[in-house]
Amino acid sequence: MNILIVRLSAIGDIIHSLPVLAAIKRHLPDSRVSWVAEQRSAEILRGNPLVDDLIEVDTRSFKGGKTIENILIEMSRQARLIRRSKYDVAIDLQGLIKSAVATQVSAAKKRWGFDKKGLREPAGRIFYTDTVTTEPKIHVIRKNLALAAAALGFEADSEVEFPIATGDEHRKEVETLIARAGGRAFAILNPAGGWVTKLWQAADFGRLADRLDGELDLTPIVVTGPNEGELAAAVRANSRSERTIFAEPSLKGFYELARRAAVYVGGDTGPTHLAIAAGAPVVGIFGPTEWWRNGSLNPDDICVERTDIGCRVDCHRRTCSNWICMDIPVETVFEAVQKRMRTETKATNRR
Repeated sequence: MNILIVRLSAIGDIIHSLPVLAAIKRHLPDSRVSWVAEQRSAEILRGNPLVDDLIEVDTRSFKGGKTIENILIEMSRQARLIRRSKYDVAIDLQGLIKSAVATQVSAAKKRWGFDKKGLREPAGRIFYTDTVTTEPKIHVIRKNLALAAAALGFEADSEVEFPIATGDEHRKEVETLIARAGGRAFAILNPAGGWVTKLWQAADFGRLADRLDGELDLTPIVVTGPNEGELAAAVRANSRSERTIFAEPSLKGFYELARRAAVYVGGDTGPTHLAIAAGAPVVGIFGPTEWWRNGSLNPDDICVERTDIGCRVDCHRRTCSNWICMDIPVETVFEAVQKRMRTETKATNRR
């Protein structure tokens, strides 16, 4: 069977879709799987032996003041990329009009997506031949697995795997970084997030770093991306610890780093989901989005959130004039870290 997965972006959402890839290869080992992803989000998929054909597109190239003629030429070129194989089934895990269009462009015999209630842009429904209805309050990973199981005719099981391929260069990158910690256990702190409303105060990450160093004997490693220097500077300005390390690891380097971490602390963002995939003990700080939908499936991982306010119900705001959901004391997060580490110690002792 020739299968096309459509999950264009973003990094965290692609990570949430990886269990579908693992399930397909587990239940249908002879299948051939292609995946359509945006170039800017495809790094985590590159080199993955379970992906037989990674098709990288750039839907942003349709914007930017180009003439209609040039847009049509670019659309035609990318459509040919998607159609370079003949597919039996295309599965849209994204639920946008553009991802639904990609299933149509693929010319797959069967094109599966979520029903109207499960789509972010319900108009995309017209491009599918079949849809599936999922429970209204379900983790996005379980939702994706339910769609794949219905589309491909296998039983959705509870097993969740995150197949991620790394190389020696990523492990060497991490060894160099860990060496700076001088052999101490370390905690990863990630102050970044895709939306400003998802951000815990960077200054509080600095204060948390001091407590992790001084009270738990952990080296804080603050990770940021190439365009997040201001956040890193704010953390640095509010941390007195001389042992705090600031780093911009590669995406797969971060994954290898997270596999070695004593604990990870961050909001609802791609690196958090990558840390979960790596099996790191996680403390998530969530505000406008829901842990039950986007957080960890590991019951030992902890979500720190405000439950004393009513404006978080169906929020998902990228901007907010109120923005109190992330007003969470450093003490609360620190206590969650202590609790998560105690749980991890007990789990390790049971093994």
